[in-house]
Amino acid sequence: MTSAPESSLDFRNTNTLWCSVLVETLVQRGFRRAVISPGSRSAPLTIALSRHPRLETIPVLDERSAAFFALGLAKQRGRPVALVCTSGTAAANFLPAVVEARETGVPLLVLTADRPPELRDCHSGQTIDQVKIYGGYVNHHHECAVPEATMLMLRYLRQTVVHAVERTLRPVAGPVHLNCPFRDPLPPLPQALPAGINGAAFNGFFAGMGDYWPGAGVVKVALGDPIWLKFTNQPRGVIVVGPNEPVSGDLFAQSVGRISRALGWPVLADALSPVRTHASAAGHLVIHYDTLLRNDKLAAALPPAQVICIGGWPTSKVLRAWLRRADPETMIVTERAGNEDALHLRTGFARSDLTVWSQGFSGKKRLPAYTKRWLEADQKVGRTLAAEFRKIKGLIEPQWVRVLARNLPERTVCFIASSMPVRDAEYFWPAGNGRQRIHFSRGANGIDGTLSTALGAAHGGTPAVLVTGDLALLHDTNGFLVRPKFKGSLTIVLINNQGGGIFQHLPVAQFNPPFEEFFATPQEADFKKLCAAYGVTHVRVRDVKHLAGLVVKLPPRGIRLLELRTNRRRDAAFRKELFTRLAGG
Repeated sequence: MTSAPESSLDFRNTNTLWCSVLVETLVQRGFRRAVISPGSRSAPLTIALSRHPRLETIPVLDERSAAFFALGLAKQRGRPVALVCTSGTAAANFLPAVVEARETGVPLLVLTADRPPELRDCHSGQTIDQVKIYGGYVNHHHECAVPEATMLMLRYLRQTVVHAVERTLRPVAGPVHLNCPFRDPLPPLPQALPAGINGAAFNGFFAGMGDYWPGAGVVKVALGDPIWLKFTNQPRGVIVVGPNEPVSGDLFAQSVGRISRALGWPVLADALSPVRTHASAAGHLVIHYDTLLRNDKLAAALPPAQVICIGGWPTSKVLRAWLRRADPETMIVTERAGNEDALHLRTGFARSDLTVWSQGFSGKKRLPAYTKRWLEADQKVGRTLAAEFRKIKGLIEPQWVRVLARNLPERTVCFIASSMPVRDAEYFWPAGNGRQRIHFSRGANGIDGTLSTALGAAHGGTPAVLVTGDLALLHDTNGFLVRPKFKGSLTIVLINNQGGGIFQHLPVAQFNPPFEEFFATPQEADFKKLCAAYGVTHVRVRDVKHLAGLVVKLPPRGIRLLELRTNRRRDAAFRKELFTRLAGG
Protein backbone atom coordinates (compact mmCIF):
# COMPACT_ATOMS: atom_id res chain seq x y z
CA MET A 1 0.00 0.00 0.00
CA THR A 2 1.41 3.39 -1.01
CA SER A 3 1.79 5.87 1.85
CA ALA A 4 0.15 9.30 1.70
CA PRO A 5 2.23 11.95 -0.09
CA GLU A 6 2.49 14.09 3.03
CA SER A 7 4.35 11.25 4.79
CA SER A 8 7.38 12.01 2.59
CA LEU A 9 7.75 15.51 4.03
CA ASP A 10 10.83 16.30 6.12
CA PHE A 11 10.19 18.57 9.13
CA ARG A 12 13.76 18.79 10.46
CA ASN A 13 14.18 22.42 9.38
CA THR A 14 12.86 25.03 6.96
CA ASN A 15 15.06 23.96 4.06
CA THR A 16 14.27 20.25 4.42
CA LEU A 17 10.53 20.97 4.53
CA TRP A 18 10.70 23.33 1.58
CA CYS A 19 12.67 20.91 -0.58
CA SER A 20 10.58 17.88 0.39
CA VAL A 21 7.45 19.78 -0.72
CA LEU A 22 9.21 20.64 -3.98
CA VAL A 23 10.25 17.03 -4.58
CA GLU A 24 6.89 15.53 -3.63
CA THR A 25 5.23 17.91 -6.10
CA LEU A 26 7.58 16.66 -8.82
CA VAL A 27 6.78 13.06 -7.95
CA GLN A 28 3.05 13.74 -7.98
CA ARG A 29 3.46 15.25 -11.45
CA GLY A 30 5.17 12.14 -12.75
CA PHE A 31 8.90 12.71 -12.22
CA ARG A 32 10.87 9.51 -11.64
CA ARG A 33 14.50 10.49 -12.33
CA ALA A 34 16.95 13.14 -11.17
CA VAL A 35 20.60 13.73 -12.04
CA ILE A 36 22.61 15.46 -9.32
CA SER A 37 26.08 16.99 -9.28
CA PRO A 38 27.75 17.43 -5.86
CA GLY A 39 27.95 20.70 -3.94
CA SER A 40 27.21 22.32 -0.61
CA ARG A 41 24.62 24.96 -1.48
CA SER A 42 22.45 22.36 -3.20
CA ALA A 43 22.50 20.03 -0.18
CA PRO A 44 18.81 20.60 0.73
CA LEU A 45 17.73 19.66 -2.80
CA THR A 46 20.07 16.69 -3.01
CA ILE A 47 18.91 15.26 0.33
CA ALA A 48 15.23 15.67 -0.53
CA LEU A 49 15.62 14.03 -3.95
CA SER A 50 17.80 11.16 -2.73
CA ARG A 51 15.50 10.21 0.15
CA HIS A 52 12.29 9.95 -1.90
CA PRO A 53 11.47 6.27 -2.50
CA ARG A 54 9.84 6.82 -5.91
CA LEU A 55 12.79 8.64 -7.48
CA GLU A 56 15.91 7.24 -9.09
CA THR A 57 18.70 9.69 -8.27
CA ILE A 58 21.99 9.47 -10.17
CA PRO A 59 25.11 11.35 -9.02
CA VAL A 60 27.41 12.67 -11.79
CA LEU A 61 30.56 14.60 -10.87
CA ASP A 62 31.05 16.79 -13.94
CA GLU A 63 28.16 19.23 -14.43
CA ARG A 64 28.48 19.34 -18.21
CA SER A 65 28.43 15.54 -18.38
CA ALA A 66 25.55 15.43 -15.88
CA ALA A 67 23.44 17.75 -18.01
CA PHE A 68 23.98 15.70 -21.17
CA PHE A 69 23.30 12.48 -19.25
CA ALA A 70 19.97 13.97 -18.12
CA LEU A 71 19.31 14.99 -21.73
CA GLY A 72 19.76 11.36 -22.80
CA LEU A 73 17.44 10.14 -20.05
CA ALA A 74 14.74 12.57 -21.16
CA LYS A 75 15.14 11.51 -24.80
CA GLN A 76 14.65 7.87 -23.79
CA ARG A 77 11.08 8.27 -22.51
CA GLY A 78 10.04 11.73 -23.63
CA ARG A 79 9.48 12.75 -20.02
CA PRO A 80 11.28 15.55 -18.16
CA VAL A 81 14.19 14.77 -15.85
CA ALA A 82 15.31 16.92 -12.92
CA LEU A 83 18.87 18.25 -13.09
CA VAL A 84 20.51 19.70 -9.96
CA CYS A 85 23.73 21.57 -9.21
CA THR A 86 25.25 23.87 -6.62
CA SER A 87 25.84 27.60 -7.05
CA GLY A 88 28.49 29.38 -9.12
CA THR A 89 30.06 28.15 -12.35
CA ALA A 90 28.43 24.75 -11.83
CA ALA A 91 25.26 26.24 -13.31
CA ALA A 92 27.20 27.66 -16.27
CA ASN A 93 28.40 24.16 -17.18
CA PHE A 94 24.78 23.13 -17.82
CA LEU A 95 24.45 25.63 -20.69
CA PRO A 96 25.53 23.45 -23.67
CA ALA A 97 23.00 20.75 -22.79
CA VAL A 98 20.30 23.36 -22.11
CA VAL A 99 20.92 24.76 -25.60
CA GLU A 100 20.65 21.29 -27.15
CA ALA A 101 17.46 20.56 -25.17
CA ARG A 102 15.93 23.79 -26.43
CA GLU A 103 16.88 23.18 -30.05
CA THR A 104 15.63 19.58 -30.11
CA GLY A 105 12.60 19.98 -27.84
CA VAL A 106 13.76 17.79 -24.95
CA PRO A 107 12.07 18.37 -21.55
CA LEU A 108 14.44 19.18 -18.66
CA LEU A 109 13.82 20.81 -15.29
CA VAL A 110 17.03 22.56 -14.21
CA LEU A 111 17.29 23.32 -10.48
CA THR A 112 20.29 25.49 -9.63
CA ALA A 113 21.03 26.20 -5.99
CA ASP A 114 22.07 29.78 -5.18
CA ARG A 115 23.08 32.12 -2.39
CA PRO A 116 20.26 34.19 -0.85
CA PRO A 117 19.98 37.84 -1.94
CA GLU A 118 22.07 39.22 0.95
CA LEU A 119 25.08 37.15 -0.17
CA ARG A 120 25.01 38.30 -3.79
CA ASP A 121 26.96 41.22 -5.29
CA CYS A 122 29.31 41.29 -2.32
CA HIS A 123 32.09 38.92 -3.41
CA SER A 124 30.69 35.99 -1.44
CA GLY A 125 32.38 32.73 -2.39
CA GLN A 126 31.10 30.57 -5.25
CA THR A 127 28.55 33.18 -6.29
CA ILE A 128 27.75 34.45 -9.77
CA ASP A 129 24.65 36.02 -11.30
CA GLN A 130 22.44 32.98 -12.00
CA VAL A 131 19.21 34.85 -12.73
CA LYS A 132 18.27 34.06 -16.32
CA ILE A 133 21.73 32.56 -16.84
CA TYR A 134 20.37 30.48 -19.74
CA GLY A 135 18.84 33.49 -21.47
CA GLY A 136 16.31 32.66 -24.17
CA TYR A 137 17.24 28.98 -24.28
CA VAL A 138 14.67 27.99 -21.65
CA ASN A 139 10.91 27.79 -22.01
CA HIS A 140 10.51 29.43 -18.62
CA HIS A 141 12.69 30.86 -15.83
CA HIS A 142 11.73 31.62 -12.25
CA GLU A 143 13.75 32.95 -9.34
CA CYS A 144 12.28 31.07 -6.38
CA ALA A 145 11.70 32.71 -3.03
CA VAL A 146 14.05 31.98 -0.15
CA PRO A 147 12.45 29.10 1.81
CA GLU A 148 9.90 29.96 4.49
CA ALA A 149 8.03 27.49 6.68
CA THR A 150 4.55 29.00 6.21
CA MET A 151 1.59 27.41 4.45
CA LEU A 152 1.18 30.47 2.24
CA MET A 153 4.74 30.20 0.91
CA LEU A 154 4.64 26.40 0.62
CA ARG A 155 1.49 26.68 -1.49
CA TYR A 156 3.33 29.22 -3.66
CA LEU A 157 6.17 26.72 -4.04
CA ARG A 158 3.81 23.88 -4.97
CA GLN A 159 2.09 25.84 -7.71
CA THR A 160 5.37 27.30 -9.00
CA VAL A 161 6.69 23.77 -9.45
CA VAL A 162 3.44 22.59 -11.07
CA HIS A 163 3.73 25.41 -13.60
CA ALA A 164 7.41 24.69 -14.22
CA VAL A 165 6.66 21.04 -14.98
CA GLU A 166 3.94 22.05 -17.42
CA ARG A 167 6.30 24.42 -19.20
CA THR A 168 8.82 21.60 -19.81
CA LEU A 169 6.17 20.10 -22.13
CA ARG A 170 3.78 22.87 -23.18
CA PRO A 171 3.31 24.54 -25.56
CA VAL A 172 6.45 22.79 -26.81
CA ALA A 173 8.88 20.57 -24.94
CA GLY A 174 12.12 22.12 -23.71
CA PRO A 175 14.16 23.11 -20.66
CA VAL A 176 12.86 25.10 -17.69
CA HIS A 177 15.06 26.77 -15.07
CA LEU A 178 14.25 27.29 -11.39
CA ASN A 179 16.95 29.19 -9.48
CA CYS A 180 16.71 28.12 -5.84
CA PRO A 181 18.34 30.26 -3.10
CA PHE A 182 19.01 28.76 0.33
CA ARG A 183 20.10 30.20 3.66
CA ASP A 184 21.91 28.16 6.31
CA PRO A 185 21.60 25.59 7.71
CA LEU A 186 22.13 23.62 4.49
CA PRO A 187 22.39 20.15 6.08
CA PRO A 188 19.32 18.68 7.84
CA LEU A 189 20.15 20.05 11.30
CA PRO A 190 17.17 20.26 13.67
CA GLN A 191 15.49 23.67 13.71
CA ALA A 192 12.25 24.70 15.37
CA LEU A 193 9.41 25.30 12.92
CA PRO A 194 6.45 27.66 13.50
CA ALA A 195 3.49 26.34 15.47
CA GLY A 196 1.03 24.41 13.34
CA ILE A 197 3.57 23.37 10.70
CA ASN A 198 3.28 19.61 11.11
CA GLY A 199 2.05 16.54 9.27
CA ALA A 200 -1.62 17.26 9.99
CA ALA A 201 -1.38 20.63 8.25
CA PHE A 202 -0.58 18.88 4.96
CA ASN A 203 -3.56 16.51 4.80
CA GLY A 204 -4.85 16.81 1.24
CA PHE A 205 -2.06 19.25 0.30
CA PHE A 206 -1.21 17.21 -2.82
CA ALA A 207 -4.74 16.06 -3.64
CA GLY A 208 -5.71 16.04 -7.29
CA MET A 209 -2.12 16.08 -8.49
CA GLY A 210 -1.88 12.72 -10.26
CA ASP A 211 0.67 11.82 -12.90
CA TYR A 212 0.84 14.66 -15.44
CA TRP A 213 1.12 12.29 -18.41
CA PRO A 214 -2.09 10.44 -19.24
CA GLY A 215 -0.16 7.69 -21.06
CA ALA A 216 0.26 6.66 -24.66
CA GLY A 217 -2.45 7.19 -27.20
CA VAL A 218 -3.47 9.66 -29.85
CA VAL A 219 -5.88 12.45 -29.10
CA LYS A 220 -8.45 12.41 -31.88
CA VAL A 221 -9.60 15.79 -33.09
CA ALA A 222 -12.14 16.95 -35.61
CA LEU A 223 -10.10 17.82 -38.66
CA GLY A 224 -12.93 19.16 -40.79
CA ASP A 225 -12.43 18.79 -44.55
CA PRO A 226 -9.69 16.31 -45.48
CA ILE A 227 -6.32 18.08 -45.41
CA TRP A 228 -5.01 16.07 -48.31
CA LEU A 229 -7.36 17.81 -50.76
CA LYS A 230 -4.83 20.68 -50.79
CA PHE A 231 -2.22 18.33 -52.27
CA THR A 232 -4.12 15.51 -53.97
CA ASN A 233 -4.07 16.86 -57.54
CA GLN A 234 -0.32 17.50 -57.61
CA PRO A 235 1.71 14.65 -59.18
CA ARG A 236 5.09 16.36 -58.61
CA GLY A 237 5.23 16.38 -54.85
CA VAL A 238 7.69 14.95 -52.32
CA ILE A 239 7.55 14.25 -48.61
CA VAL A 240 10.83 15.16 -46.89
CA VAL A 241 11.45 13.67 -43.45
CA GLY A 242 14.22 15.18 -41.37
CA PRO A 243 15.75 14.16 -38.03
CA ASN A 244 13.05 13.07 -35.58
CA GLU A 245 13.08 11.28 -32.22
CA PRO A 246 9.43 10.33 -31.55
CA VAL A 247 8.59 8.16 -28.58
CA SER A 248 6.95 5.69 -30.97
CA GLY A 249 8.82 5.06 -34.22
CA ASP A 250 6.07 2.67 -35.30
CA LEU A 251 3.34 5.35 -35.12
CA PHE A 252 5.60 7.89 -36.79
CA ALA A 253 6.40 5.63 -39.76
CA GLN A 254 2.75 4.60 -40.14
CA SER A 255 1.73 8.26 -40.24
CA VAL A 256 4.30 9.07 -42.92
CA GLY A 257 3.17 6.03 -44.90
CA ARG A 258 -0.48 7.07 -44.68
CA ILE A 259 0.34 10.47 -46.24
CA SER A 260 2.63 8.95 -48.90
CA ARG A 261 0.08 6.38 -50.06
CA ALA A 262 -2.79 8.89 -50.11
CA LEU A 263 -0.84 11.31 -52.31
CA GLY A 264 1.32 8.86 -54.27
CA TRP A 265 4.38 10.94 -53.34
CA PRO A 266 7.92 9.64 -52.65
CA VAL A 267 9.32 9.90 -49.12
CA LEU A 268 12.87 11.30 -48.95
CA ALA A 269 13.84 10.24 -45.42
CA ASP A 270 16.93 11.13 -43.39
CA ALA A 271 18.54 8.21 -41.54
CA LEU A 272 17.99 10.17 -38.31
CA SER A 273 14.26 9.49 -38.51
CA PRO A 274 12.40 6.25 -37.77
CA VAL A 275 11.35 5.91 -41.42
CA ARG A 276 14.34 4.00 -42.77
CA THR A 277 14.17 1.46 -39.93
CA HIS A 278 10.41 0.97 -40.42
CA ALA A 279 10.52 0.79 -44.22
CA SER A 280 7.51 -1.44 -44.84
CA ALA A 281 5.21 1.02 -43.06
CA ALA A 282 6.66 4.23 -44.48
CA GLY A 283 5.19 4.42 -47.98
CA HIS A 284 7.15 5.09 -51.17
CA LEU A 285 10.59 5.34 -49.60
CA VAL A 286 13.64 6.93 -51.25
CA ILE A 287 16.89 6.78 -49.25
CA HIS A 288 19.67 7.68 -51.72
CA TYR A 289 18.40 11.18 -52.52
CA ASP A 290 21.74 12.79 -51.64
CA THR A 291 23.54 10.63 -54.20
CA LEU A 292 20.80 10.96 -56.83
CA LEU A 293 20.71 14.74 -56.64
CA ARG A 294 24.46 14.98 -57.31
CA ASN A 295 23.54 14.02 -60.88
CA ASP A 296 22.80 17.45 -62.40
CA LYS A 297 20.66 16.04 -65.20
CA LEU A 298 18.46 14.00 -62.86
CA ALA A 299 18.19 16.83 -60.32
CA ALA A 300 17.04 19.20 -63.07
CA ALA A 301 14.38 16.69 -64.17
CA LEU A 302 12.90 16.19 -60.67
CA PRO A 303 12.09 19.61 -59.15
CA PRO A 304 8.95 19.32 -56.98
CA ALA A 305 6.00 21.68 -57.18
CA GLN A 306 4.91 20.91 -53.60
CA VAL A 307 6.72 19.62 -50.54
CA ILE A 308 5.54 18.34 -47.19
CA CYS A 309 8.41 18.53 -44.69
CA ILE A 310 7.99 16.52 -41.51
CA GLY A 311 9.94 17.68 -38.50
CA GLY A 312 12.74 19.57 -40.24
CA TRP A 313 15.15 19.44 -43.15
CA PRO A 314 17.62 16.53 -43.47
CA THR A 315 21.37 16.92 -43.05
CA SER A 316 22.10 16.76 -46.79
CA LYS A 317 23.46 20.00 -48.26
CA VAL A 318 22.79 18.60 -51.73
CA LEU A 319 19.09 18.19 -50.96
CA ARG A 320 18.86 21.66 -49.43
CA ALA A 321 20.46 23.30 -52.47
CA TRP A 322 18.08 21.41 -54.78
CA LEU A 323 15.05 22.60 -52.81
CA ARG A 324 16.25 26.21 -52.85
CA ARG A 325 16.54 26.09 -56.62
CA ALA A 326 13.06 24.59 -56.98
CA ASP A 327 11.41 26.97 -54.47
CA PRO A 328 8.34 24.72 -54.10
CA GLU A 329 5.16 25.45 -52.20
CA THR A 330 6.00 23.92 -48.81
CA MET A 331 4.14 22.75 -45.72
CA ILE A 332 6.19 21.99 -42.59
CA VAL A 333 4.51 19.72 -40.05
CA THR A 334 5.83 20.48 -36.57
CA GLU A 335 4.65 21.08 -33.03
CA ARG A 336 7.36 23.68 -32.49
CA ALA A 337 6.30 27.32 -32.47
CA GLY A 338 9.28 28.92 -34.20
CA ASN A 339 10.28 29.51 -37.83
CA GLU A 340 11.54 26.06 -38.76
CA ASP A 341 12.43 26.77 -42.39
CA ALA A 342 16.12 27.58 -42.76
CA LEU A 343 15.70 27.38 -46.56
CA HIS A 344 13.23 30.30 -46.67
CA LEU A 345 10.89 28.66 -49.18
CA ARG A 346 7.24 29.51 -49.79
CA THR A 347 6.39 27.86 -46.51
CA GLY A 348 3.31 27.37 -44.39
CA PHE A 349 3.16 25.49 -41.09
CA ALA A 350 0.89 22.77 -39.76
CA ARG A 351 1.42 23.17 -36.00
CA SER A 352 0.30 19.69 -35.10
CA ASP A 353 1.33 16.29 -33.87
CA LEU A 354 2.12 14.21 -36.97
CA THR A 355 -0.04 11.28 -35.88
CA VAL A 356 -3.06 13.56 -35.55
CA TRP A 357 -2.36 15.53 -38.73
CA SER A 358 -1.95 12.39 -40.84
CA GLN A 359 -5.50 11.31 -39.98
CA GLY A 360 -6.65 13.83 -42.56
CA PHE A 361 -5.22 11.57 -45.30
CA SER A 362 -6.74 8.34 -46.53
CA GLY A 363 -6.73 5.86 -49.37
CA LYS A 364 -4.07 4.80 -51.83
CA LYS A 365 -3.34 6.73 -55.01
CA ARG A 366 -1.91 5.27 -58.18
CA LEU A 367 1.76 6.18 -58.55
CA PRO A 368 2.46 9.05 -60.97
CA ALA A 369 5.41 8.83 -63.37
CA TYR A 370 7.31 11.34 -61.21
CA THR A 371 7.29 9.02 -58.19
CA LYS A 372 8.14 5.97 -60.30
CA ARG A 373 11.22 7.73 -61.62
CA TRP A 374 12.38 8.48 -58.08
CA LEU A 375 11.88 4.88 -56.97
CA GLU A 376 13.58 3.35 -60.00
CA ALA A 377 16.61 5.63 -59.67
CA ASP A 378 16.84 4.92 -55.93
CA GLN A 379 16.79 1.15 -56.47
CA LYS A 380 19.50 1.41 -59.15
CA VAL A 381 21.83 3.38 -56.86
CA GLY A 382 21.13 0.96 -54.03
CA ARG A 383 22.28 -1.98 -56.14
CA THR A 384 25.39 -0.11 -57.26
CA LEU A 385 26.34 0.86 -53.71
CA ALA A 386 25.91 -2.71 -52.50
CA ALA A 387 28.26 -3.91 -55.24
CA GLU A 388 30.82 -1.21 -54.42
CA PHE A 389 30.89 -2.13 -50.72
CA ARG A 390 31.40 -5.79 -51.58
CA LYS A 391 34.61 -4.85 -53.42
CA ILE A 392 36.19 -3.05 -50.47
CA LYS A 393 39.19 -4.66 -48.81
CA GLY A 394 40.13 -3.52 -45.32
CA LEU A 395 38.30 -1.14 -43.00
CA ILE A 396 36.93 2.17 -44.20
CA GLU A 397 34.74 4.51 -42.17
CA PRO A 398 31.36 4.16 -43.91
CA GLN A 399 31.28 0.36 -43.48
CA TRP A 400 29.90 0.62 -39.95
CA VAL A 401 26.57 1.86 -41.36
CA ARG A 402 25.57 -1.23 -43.29
CA VAL A 403 27.00 -3.57 -40.63
CA LEU A 404 24.92 -2.03 -37.85
CA ALA A 405 21.79 -1.61 -39.97
CA ARG A 406 21.80 -5.30 -40.86
CA ASN A 407 23.12 -6.88 -37.67
CA LEU A 408 21.87 -4.92 -34.66
CA PRO A 409 19.09 -6.65 -32.73
CA GLU A 410 15.60 -5.41 -33.41
CA ARG A 411 14.62 -2.15 -31.68
CA THR A 412 18.16 -1.41 -30.49
CA VAL A 413 18.73 2.18 -29.38
CA CYS A 414 21.47 3.56 -31.65
CA PHE A 415 22.93 6.98 -30.85
CA ILE A 416 24.79 8.55 -33.79
CA ALA A 417 27.29 11.33 -33.09
CA SER A 418 27.53 14.56 -35.06
CA SER A 419 30.13 15.28 -37.78
CA MET A 420 30.93 12.33 -40.10
CA PRO A 421 28.82 9.59 -38.42
CA VAL A 422 25.50 11.39 -39.11
CA ARG A 423 26.55 12.06 -42.69
CA ASP A 424 27.62 8.48 -43.35
CA ALA A 425 24.29 7.35 -41.88
CA GLU A 426 22.42 9.64 -44.28
CA TYR A 427 24.48 8.50 -47.26
CA PHE A 428 24.49 4.77 -46.61
CA TRP A 429 21.91 3.55 -44.03
CA PRO A 430 19.70 1.13 -46.03
CA ALA A 431 15.95 0.73 -45.78
CA GLY A 432 14.95 -2.06 -43.42
CA ASN A 433 12.55 -3.19 -40.73
CA GLY A 434 14.88 -3.64 -37.76
CA ARG A 435 12.97 -0.80 -36.02
CA GLN A 436 16.17 0.49 -34.42
CA ARG A 437 15.54 3.64 -32.43
CA ILE A 438 17.93 6.34 -33.65
CA HIS A 439 19.06 9.11 -31.30
CA PHE A 440 21.27 12.11 -32.02
CA SER A 441 22.16 15.66 -30.96
CA ARG A 442 21.32 17.73 -34.03
CA GLY A 443 19.68 20.70 -32.36
CA ALA A 444 22.92 22.68 -32.22
CA ASN A 445 24.90 20.03 -34.17
CA GLY A 446 27.74 20.00 -31.65
CA ILE A 447 29.97 17.14 -30.54
CA ASP A 448 29.94 18.12 -26.87
CA GLY A 449 28.31 15.70 -24.44
CA THR A 450 28.11 12.85 -26.96
CA LEU A 451 29.13 10.04 -24.60
CA SER A 452 27.11 11.34 -21.65
CA THR A 453 23.94 11.75 -23.73
CA ALA A 454 24.28 8.23 -25.12
CA LEU A 455 24.77 6.81 -21.62
CA GLY A 456 21.63 8.62 -20.49
CA ALA A 457 19.65 7.29 -23.45
CA ALA A 458 20.81 3.75 -22.58
CA HIS A 459 20.47 3.92 -18.79
CA GLY A 460 17.92 1.48 -17.43
CA GLY A 461 16.91 0.31 -20.89
CA THR A 462 17.78 -2.43 -23.34
CA PRO A 463 21.35 -2.75 -24.72
CA ALA A 464 22.27 0.28 -26.82
CA VAL A 465 24.96 1.43 -29.25
CA LEU A 466 26.84 4.70 -29.74
CA VAL A 467 28.65 5.45 -33.02
CA THR A 468 31.19 8.24 -32.60
CA GLY A 469 34.39 9.68 -33.97
CA ASP A 470 37.52 9.95 -31.85
CA LEU A 471 37.36 13.71 -31.24
CA ALA A 472 33.72 13.61 -30.11
CA LEU A 473 34.53 10.86 -27.62
CA LEU A 474 37.65 12.60 -26.30
CA HIS A 475 35.62 15.80 -25.85
CA ASP A 476 33.47 14.01 -23.26
CA THR A 477 35.60 11.34 -21.59
CA ASN A 478 34.32 12.49 -18.18
CA GLY A 479 31.12 10.75 -19.21
CA PHE A 480 32.84 7.49 -18.27
CA LEU A 481 32.74 8.60 -14.61
CA VAL A 482 29.10 7.48 -14.46
CA ARG A 483 30.09 3.84 -15.12
CA PRO A 484 29.69 2.62 -11.49
CA LYS A 485 26.11 3.97 -11.43
CA PHE A 486 25.22 3.04 -15.00
CA LYS A 487 22.45 0.46 -15.33
CA GLY A 488 22.27 -1.30 -18.66
CA SER A 489 24.55 -1.82 -21.63
CA LEU A 490 26.27 0.56 -24.05
CA THR A 491 28.50 -0.58 -26.91
CA ILE A 492 30.58 2.28 -28.34
CA VAL A 493 31.59 1.90 -31.99
CA LEU A 494 34.58 4.24 -32.18
CA ILE A 495 35.74 5.45 -35.59
CA ASN A 496 39.33 6.39 -34.79
CA ASN A 497 40.83 8.25 -37.74
CA GLN A 498 43.13 10.29 -35.47
CA GLY A 499 41.47 13.62 -36.06
CA GLY A 500 38.46 15.43 -37.48
CA GLY A 501 37.55 13.45 -40.57
CA ILE A 502 34.74 15.78 -41.58
CA PHE A 503 37.20 18.60 -42.28
CA GLN A 504 38.80 16.51 -45.04
CA HIS A 505 35.60 17.14 -47.04
CA LEU A 506 35.72 20.93 -46.72
CA PRO A 507 37.54 23.43 -48.98
CA VAL A 508 39.87 24.40 -46.11
CA ALA A 509 41.56 20.99 -46.46
CA GLN A 510 43.46 22.41 -49.45
CA PHE A 511 45.33 24.85 -47.23
CA ASN A 512 48.01 23.12 -45.19
CA PRO A 513 49.40 24.66 -43.13
CA PRO A 514 47.34 25.43 -41.08
CA PHE A 515 44.80 22.69 -41.96
CA GLU A 516 46.31 19.65 -40.30
CA GLU A 517 47.16 21.27 -36.97
CA PHE A 518 44.21 23.62 -36.47
CA PHE A 519 41.33 21.90 -38.30
CA ALA A 520 42.07 18.17 -38.51
CA THR A 521 43.53 18.45 -34.97
CA PRO A 522 45.27 15.05 -34.95
CA GLN A 523 45.33 13.18 -31.65
CA GLU A 524 47.42 10.28 -30.40
CA ALA A 525 45.25 8.98 -27.55
CA ASP A 526 45.62 5.31 -26.60
CA PHE A 527 41.98 4.27 -26.26
CA LYS A 528 42.87 0.90 -24.79
CA LYS A 529 44.63 2.62 -21.87
CA LEU A 530 41.85 5.20 -21.59
CA CYS A 531 39.27 2.42 -21.28
CA ALA A 532 41.40 0.62 -18.68
CA ALA A 533 41.50 3.79 -16.56
CA TYR A 534 37.69 3.83 -16.37
CA GLY A 535 37.10 0.07 -16.18
CA VAL A 536 35.62 -0.09 -19.70
CA THR A 537 36.07 -3.12 -21.98
CA HIS A 538 38.13 -2.38 -25.11
CA VAL A 539 38.14 -4.43 -28.35
CA ARG A 540 40.21 -3.65 -31.45
CA VAL A 541 38.04 -4.45 -34.48
CA ARG A 542 39.91 -6.41 -37.18
CA ASP A 543 37.50 -6.24 -40.10
CA VAL A 544 33.85 -5.96 -41.15
CA LYS A 545 33.07 -9.57 -40.32
CA HIS A 546 34.54 -9.12 -36.85
CA LEU A 547 32.41 -5.99 -36.25
CA ALA A 548 29.26 -7.80 -37.39
CA GLY A 549 29.90 -10.61 -34.92
CA LEU A 550 30.42 -8.12 -32.09
CA VAL A 551 27.10 -6.28 -32.61
CA VAL A 552 24.74 -9.06 -33.64
CA LYS A 553 24.27 -9.86 -29.95
CA LEU A 554 24.91 -7.05 -27.47
CA PRO A 555 26.10 -7.68 -23.89
CA PRO A 556 23.38 -7.40 -21.23
CA ARG A 557 25.30 -4.92 -19.06
CA GLY A 558 28.38 -2.72 -18.87
CA ILE A 559 30.21 -0.37 -21.24
CA ARG A 560 32.22 -1.76 -24.14
CA LEU A 561 34.30 0.13 -26.73
CA LEU A 562 34.89 -1.32 -30.20
CA GLU A 563 37.71 0.59 -31.90
CA LEU A 564 37.88 0.79 -35.70
CA ARG A 565 41.13 2.38 -36.83
CA THR A 566 40.72 4.07 -40.20
CA ASN A 567 42.51 6.53 -42.47
CA ARG A 568 40.62 9.81 -42.85
CA ARG A 569 42.45 10.97 -46.01
CA ARG A 570 41.88 7.65 -47.79
CA ASP A 571 38.25 7.46 -46.68
CA ALA A 572 37.49 11.05 -47.75
CA ALA A 573 38.95 10.25 -51.16
CA PHE A 574 36.82 7.07 -51.31
CA ARG A 575 33.60 9.01 -50.70
CA LYS A 576 34.50 11.72 -53.20
CA GLU A 577 35.40 9.25 -55.94
CA LEU A 578 32.30 7.12 -55.25
CA PHE A 579 29.85 10.04 -55.39
CA THR A 580 31.50 11.47 -58.50
CA ARG A 581 31.18 8.13 -60.29
CA LEU A 582 27.56 7.59 -59.20
CA ALA A 583 26.57 11.15 -60.14
CA GLY A 584 27.92 10.54 -63.63
CA GLY A 585 25.79 7.41 -63.97
